[in-house]
Amino acid sequence: MTLIDSLTARGTGTLPAGMVLPPAVQAALDACANVIIPSSREELYQLALGPEGGPRFTVEYDVFGTPVPEAEVVRCKNGIAVNYPEDYMRRRDPDCMRIADDLPTDKPRYRDIFGTEFASVKAQTLDWLAGQDLVVVPFKAGGLTHGYPSLAICPVNSAFFALTLVDLQGWVTFDELGPFEPRSILYVAPPFRHTHFEGRQVVVHDRSETLHEVFAYNLYPGPSAKKGVFSVLLDVGEQEGWVTAHASSVRVTTPYENETVIMHEGASGGGKSEMCQEIRRQEDGRILLGTNVVSDEPYVITLGETSALAPVTDDMTLCHIDLQTGQGRLVVADAEDGWFVRVDNLTGYGQDVHLERACIHPDQPLVFFNIEGVPDATVLPWEHTLDSNGKRCPNPRVVVPRRLMTDVVGAEEVDVRTFGARMPACTRENPTYGIMGMTHIVPPSLAWIWRLIAPRGDKNPSIGESKTATDKLAHGGMVAEGVGSYWPFATGTKVAAANLLLRQIVDMDRTRYVLTPNQHIGAYKVDFAAEWLTREYLARRGGGKLRAEELTPSRCSLFGYTLKEMKIDGQLIRPTFLRPELQSQVGFEAYDAGAKIITDFFKSELTQFLTDDLDPLGRQIIEVCLRDGSVEEYAALTPLFT
Repeated sequence: MTLIDSLTARGTGTLPAGMVLPPAVQAALDACANVIIPSSREELYQLALGPEGGPRFTVEYDVFGTPVPEAEVVRCKNGIAVNYPEDYMRRRDPDCMRIADDLPTDKPRYRDIFGTEFASVKAQTLDWLAGQDLVVVPFKAGGLTHGYPSLAICPVNSAFFALTLVDLQGWVTFDELGPFEPRSILYVAPPFRHTHFEGRQVVVHDRSETLHEVFAYNLYPGPSAKKGVFSVLLDVGEQEGWVTAHASSVRVTTPYENETVIMHEGASGGGKSEMCQEIRRQEDGRILLGTNVVSDEPYVITLGETSALAPVTDDMTLCHIDLQTGQGRLVVADAEDGWFVRVDNLTGYGQDVHLERACIHPDQPLVFFNIEGVPDATVLPWEHTLDSNGKRCPNPRVVVPRRLMTDVVGAEEVDVRTFGARMPACTRENPTYGIMGMTHIVPPSLAWIWRLIAPRGDKNPSIGESKTATDKLAHGGMVAEGVGSYWPFATGTKVAAANLLLRQIVDMDRTRYVLTPNQHIGAYKVDFAAEWLTREYLARRGGGKLRAEELTPSRCSLFGYTLKEMKIDGQLIRPTFLRPELQSQVGFEAYDAGAKIITDFFKSELTQFLTDDLDPLGRQIIEVCLRDGSVEEYAALTPLFT
């Protein structure tokens, strides 16, 4: 008897009384011969191994009479390794969202892309699911504490997908939830990628005022089990007046036991994961802040004891209305119970001891993606699957329960909101927009502007790129990821999201706002060292508390204010890292050329928000940017100091 037969025989195929489902969904489940409701995470894990329990299991589906493999699952000591035969399926397609309903949206509607309504494909999807062995699992979108009761319906042979979902959102049972009407439902129908969408990843969102349905026509969980749930939270938050930020946050405790909570936002590649990581040191203990790309000169500093880090959130930061205290600081909590950790920066043993320990010696078997798995051996997080070009897949992932991460804490008040941006090298010979200094203090109005645009540089490993984006990045241009950098996952309108974000920023008037670059500062390659040292500096300054006389307006007003000097542990940072225009390889002319690039880009992206629906304060802020206003004009609209 297989596990499917065993579970069905034990009567696990009946949804609890009081469950309220749309009639078509209820009919599909009623027509299904085998509906399996695992009673524990362990049962769901066993289902993910396939009917024989491993050691290898190929997930495949009939496509016009031919079996097509979608993924391979390998049973290992510390979890399962899931790999996809196509490079394309190993990362999220940024152009996979389609909207099927008639609610307000700025995203592509299904009918406009495919020339027909979604209703017929929706019916076909439910019919197809009715003919499969299904696994049905409940979950709480947004985490176990503040989340919204939801449901996932998945073919049992792709149970690894359902396992990933509940590991991200937290395990919960129907008994624990009691009778409920789902706020969201996630459906998984992998073969439709081939039968209906020419092999493309497609995730269709069908919204109503009370139900958000997500139809996942692919088996990589990024755009659906991960970002699809993010979409649900953004939809619910827009209705209820709160935001789920695309951010990480960390409580930083200095050697003198002062605590500061920093929330870091930014487009993909903007340093969110890195904000919760320790400062990287050289073998001699010094910190390499940067290396000059022209002279190859390194700049290192010595820092004795660094601050202790206690992560609060990793990627989806819940700013739920029920968390807020009205005291002028944003209160945040994790929107997930597990983290979808990218381990592309792990290339060998000993590079991140805490994460390696969590992956190699977990207290429950984990789910690994795009990482090599050998049957019944240990999955090593630095052994990444090779793409067809022979290079490492740039998007290896592992789902790690947050409890396994070191010193993770619960809800916290945010003292400082930093924003990270990838910057290219800027030199006299090759001027670019890579002119951001190490640390810039900005008024809330400018903080809002940066979040509206959320500029993203090149070499982002998490997603594939559209040809338009690739062409822009290849020629030194920028791509706007959009409002709060969560716009790629939002299903509503940009202006509605912009208004909500502005209200949040204005209402939280005791929060400081900071910009910090990664990759380059002018002519110096810095990777994430500038972000880490900015974190250290802000914590030692008691939550970024600065006096007006310590700041000077930046040469480019979009960067707000620059520190006159920056001292960490008694050591002054070179002024040229604070003001790149002073670097000998940059100078004023190259800096100003870069300032024009980034200013023109911001202007071109901001005009789309100037509609009648925009908050009047938002219009004033954007108009300051469009007329090349000074930082003092931004500060007049939203004071820097309160």
